[in-house]
Amino acid sequence: MELILLQKVANLGNIGDRVKVKSGYGRNFLLPTGRATLATTKNVAKFEAMRAELESKAAAELASAESRAAGLKDFRLELSAKAGAEGKLFGSIGTADIAEALVKAGHAIERAEVRMPEGPIRVVGETVLTVHLHTDVNVDITVVVNAEA
Repeated sequence: MELILLQKVANLGNIGDRVKVKSGYGRNFLLPTGRATLATTKNVAKFEAMRAELESKAAAELASAESRAAGLKDFRLELSAKAGAEGKLFGSIGTADIAEALVKAGHAIERAEVRMPEGPIRVVGETVLTVHLHTDVNVDITVVVNAEA
């Protein structure tokens, strides 16, 4: 299936690239989410007319993500949770908890932007997490979990 990308897609291409993808990926993800359109002659002409608008929108989103990243640089998030004597938490701290704490701290972060490759935090201590703000912008933040008294 040949498609024209309407926005940058990680590991696939940039705006305006013509890409060949498996039909399931195109039909079930790229087309419904508005990231691509079929590469027909009619759609190619329509895309060329809208190219400047799409590129300016993408540049604005990137600038917004970079400004949010500047606010998160060197940010330490302090959380407290109930823990046992050995430092294991009663429960865990996941992406929703971290996103909620970041919003309370004044940063506009959504749950889907928090990346936890090692899974939820289950012990007291320091952990470094990645916040994925844009396909080109990732920020590492330090989360410190303290035991509640």
